[in-house]
Amino acid sequence: MLFITNRFPTQSIRTRANRPFDFDLKNNAASNSVFYCEEVAAGQYQELGSTAFLRRLKESDAHQVVIYIHGFSNLPTDVFSAAREFQELCDASQPGEVLVVPLVWPCDNDMGIVTDYWDDQESADLSAFSFARVLQRFLEWRESDQFEVAPTPCLKRINILAHSMGNRVLRETLRVWRKYSLPGGVPMLFRNTFLIAADIVNESLEEGHSGELIVHASRNVTVYFASDDLALRASKASNLKNRIASRRLGHSGPEDMSRVARNVFAVDCDDVNTRYDYPKGHSYFRSGEVFGEPGVVFLHLFAALRSGRVFPEDETRRMTILRD
Repeated sequence: MLFITNRFPTQSIRTRANRPFDFDLKNNAASNSVFYCEEVAAGQYQELGSTAFLRRLKESDAHQVVIYIHGFSNLPTDVFSAAREFQELCDASQPGEVLVVPLVWPCDNDMGIVTDYWDDQESADLSAFSFARVLQRFLEWRESDQFEVAPTPCLKRINILAHSMGNRVLRETLRVWRKYSLPGGVPMLFRNTFLIAADIVNESLEEGHSGELIVHASRNVTVYFASDDLALRASKASNLKNRIASRRLGHSGPEDMSRVARNVFAVDCDDVNTRYDYPKGHSYFRSGEVFGEPGVVFLHLFAALRSGRVFPEDETRRMTILRD
């Protein structure tokens, strides 16, 4: 599995192609360096370097790439386990359609969800600076490739799947990227952006708010939410402790659908989230009630991946409730 990370390795931070790469789990600081790597076996990783990594993406048989940005309190082994589950569901649904690429940012491994939460929020913000460089590197690679003697353009569609606090990582990455590299605005890079159990305020996608650039960078933005998501209640408790009162996008969906752009869609997962992920009701976008068998959230998401439309049967529709 290919992956990108800004977690510190136990080795030197100097990039060297094909060297072993081991996560320093005691260091949860966000590195300014970015490492383009591959999981070669369970618990064994190798650094590829950006050029080889991007070439591997281009040469992959998959038609689409899904960049998976994980949530808080996830160590690398947790991230890869979730990404593999999602990849296997995609392969079972349509072999060769999707390649899942995790973006691994430094979560804390302290005990206790609320303690982890506040530390991880800071790591999410600081990770934006390194991941903005990833987006810029991708743009530069795509533009330079077209000037080769015999160019073979990369036609893969790029999608984002941001889970939980990964939505904060995405939001801040786009904000930093625009501020330092793209003062004229961000390009539409992503075919689909899936915001699942999003741990950002529910007005974020409105014009003039902190997540507006997510809408600008995407053809479609689909928000999956559930009001009884217990992990997001820990988020609320932590924010209230720090005197920040806000409703989360992953609890209620957009505050007012009339105030977000027409390419934003809302999917209510209240009827299935705790059945798929008992008791937290937070990671409900992969398997259903039986591990390895897709749930209705995955099926809805995968249909949008394949078609490029969230509601292909009714293109004017913007909201739905998912039920088994």
